[in-house]
Amino acid sequence: MKKSFLLGLLLCAGSLGYAQILTVKDRDSGQPLEVATIISEVPKAQRTTNAAGQADLSAFRGAERIEVRLLGYKSAAFSFTELESTGFLVYLSPEGLSLNQEVVISATRWNQSKREVPSKITRIAPRVVALQNPQTAADLLGGSGEVFIQKSQQGGGSPMIRGFSTNRVLLTVDGVRMNTAIFRSGNLQNVISLDPFSIENTEVFFGPGSVVYGSDAIGGAMNFQTLTPQLATEDKNFVSGNAVARMASANNERTGHFDINVGWEKWAFVSSFSHHDFADLRMGTHGPREYLRPFFVQRQANADVMVKNEDPLVQRPTGYEQINLMQKIRFVPNDKWDFNYGFHYSTTTDYSRYDRLLRVRANGLPNSAEWLYGPQTWAMNNLTANYEAGNRLFDGMTIRLAHQFFEESRIDRNFGNALRRSRVEKVQAYSANLDFFKEIGQRQKLFYGLEAVYNDVRSTGTDKNITTNEEVAGPARYPRSDWASYAAFATYQHRLSKQLLLQAGARYNQFALNATFDTTFYPFPYTTANLNNGALTGSVGMVYDPAESWSLALNASTGFRSPNVDDLGKVFDSEPGAVMVPNPNLNAEYAYNVEFDIAKVFGKRLKVDVTGYYTILQNALVRRPFTLNGQDSIVYAGELSQVLAIQNAAKATVYGLQASMEIKLTGGFGLSSQINYQKGEEELDDGTISPLRHAAPWFGATHLTYTAPRLSLDFYSMYNGEVPFAEMPQEERGKGFIYAIDADGNPFSPGWYTLNFKAMYQFSENWSVSGGVENLTDQRYRPYSSGLVAAGRNFILSLRAKF
Repeated sequence: MKKSFLLGLLLCAGSLGYAQILTVKDRDSGQPLEVATIISEVPKAQRTTNAAGQADLSAFRGAERIEVRLLGYKSAAFSFTELESTGFLVYLSPEGLSLNQEVVISATRWNQSKREVPSKITRIAPRVVALQNPQTAADLLGGSGEVFIQKSQQGGGSPMIRGFSTNRVLLTVDGVRMNTAIFRSGNLQNVISLDPFSIENTEVFFGPGSVVYGSDAIGGAMNFQTLTPQLATEDKNFVSGNAVARMASANNERTGHFDINVGWEKWAFVSSFSHHDFADLRMGTHGPREYLRPFFVQRQANADVMVKNEDPLVQRPTGYEQINLMQKIRFVPNDKWDFNYGFHYSTTTDYSRYDRLLRVRANGLPNSAEWLYGPQTWAMNNLTANYEAGNRLFDGMTIRLAHQFFEESRIDRNFGNALRRSRVEKVQAYSANLDFFKEIGQRQKLFYGLEAVYNDVRSTGTDKNITTNEEVAGPARYPRSDWASYAAFATYQHRLSKQLLLQAGARYNQFALNATFDTTFYPFPYTTANLNNGALTGSVGMVYDPAESWSLALNASTGFRSPNVDDLGKVFDSEPGAVMVPNPNLNAEYAYNVEFDIAKVFGKRLKVDVTGYYTILQNALVRRPFTLNGQDSIVYAGELSQVLAIQNAAKATVYGLQASMEIKLTGGFGLSSQINYQKGEEELDDGTISPLRHAAPWFGATHLTYTAPRLSLDFYSMYNGEVPFAEMPQEERGKGFIYAIDADGNPFSPGWYTLNFKAMYQFSENWSVSGGVENLTDQRYRPYSSGLVAAGRNFILSLRAKF
């Protein structure tokens, strides 16, 4: 009898254990839904479904309300008992338009409903990325229609957000800041180090985010979450993965990707590998003749020779290759702790900075024979520990420790000159974050934390005579430096009623910089520089929902950027005839922003969302004329150059609108559009006003889509407004070699549009094919401020195997 009773208990327990595995499926297709979010407030728990649409609900036992959410689907809510009665199987229906309860993490580093956040946040869904097939992470952002991408070369992509770019916007990967002490004010390409295939979620936080992210988050923050190892939800191992092969015609792309996830009850591993091979990029046939590439330079018999480009539509040289590796390990010993370790590695071949190769001297000869970025290498080790258990101090805690290594280099040689200059920079970046979350009663939440960041910068220079192979030491780009940041921050939320939520936050940041200058090559009047200052930033906002179909948000926030090593200590040629030199007397710049958002759904068929903002940047760090030992010009790289330096010498303003519209048509069709208008101005050194360099012209995207259970179609247009000479920023007017020429002989940036078509078909649960044509009409266009002309007509084909 005892044996029978014990056996019954074991069978019952086994049955309960198995029954607590929730499966989420699409109601129309019956396919499992990955990355659906499952949330309960009491008990406090959250899970995400794996590739099989499954999640373990053991931590939800006894919950009165369990909500299942996924972008594009109607949210569903059940009690734990109700889920038991359905056999823990949930079907989600495609959603009519609504102000959905989409979950975002960018606002506080913790999962929140988007309707609880007064700031504008855009999430780029994985299914959209799969259809669009972006070649790089920069293209992934640009495809959203809400982030403008500038490219100086094919191995590039510098995001512009609300009139700010480069070191005034922030990148984070798995919660770790990617910005380093050598992020410059010139255009950057670090975002291409990320592999689009290994990204499972992307969010863009618009406006100052320094309360949460610290220095650099002035225009916004781009947050990338890479693949999370998935545990087994049953007794047997869980194995899943993807293999992708992709080709594109405009740059003869050949890309291969493979990832695999293996999970057990407490341990899980995910491995990812990608190889990208891009040849020289072909531009379109219809557009300005100034964009054509009539020649390129070759080295023949120890001499530089201008060679006729047989196909002036091909931008030679622009090709490069890239490898991405990722390995993650996850260990979940119990319901309270969740440990994740991640290793990321990315490297490229050398790639030419194409815009520098376009410069021509007065005699018609090229200025440069070579101008290359050496291999761009990024590696990150990241250990994260999540702890969920209620106590007096917190309900949740995240500890994040990270080390990153960055290496980049610049290699250039003037035409007809045998001296090749190489400058190599290496950064060791260490960071530690401690984040807490606490619910205070039913209506209040507190998010708070500590952060420490330390960067060690090493820079070297060599000069080599390529004829004699003689190599000597040359001036480094940066001084021997270290940069550190230490901060404490908190955000408080109070729900006054069902309709009204208030939020306020503050952060204090102490930053320090130490630099030692080498006076071997330049007679600097100082050998060391030290900064040690603080910055206080804050935000206050509200969300008011008068009805389920209405949402209004008002937010005021401040942001800051502390001077970094690139600001204080670099020596380089910023433009023809000008050289940047160090300035050790710098302070932080501050941004003050106010924005208002209104969103409305009309009858489940039309959704409109409009955000207006106004930002003031004070004490701005900008390039201004300077003197070195009393001289306003020095000889640099064999050329007499005006001396410039970064200085706190200007004020800038940006205002604009971001608007989106979505229409749900009948029969699976949909229409959506995003448009962005920004206008910026900055003070020049003579007190006059100039358009702000990184305030892109109006731009946007419009999509006509069709969705069926196995088929997705997207016919869309991307577009960009004109920048006439009269509205051209002063700094851009000196770059006539990258712009078209108007009737008066002045440089300007023409407006443009492209028509594009993408399709994806799911043959079976394991096989799918996607492809399309970009720039159907073969337009020849160059996005504003870019050195690279965009791709002409581009055929894309991708085959994916999922297991």
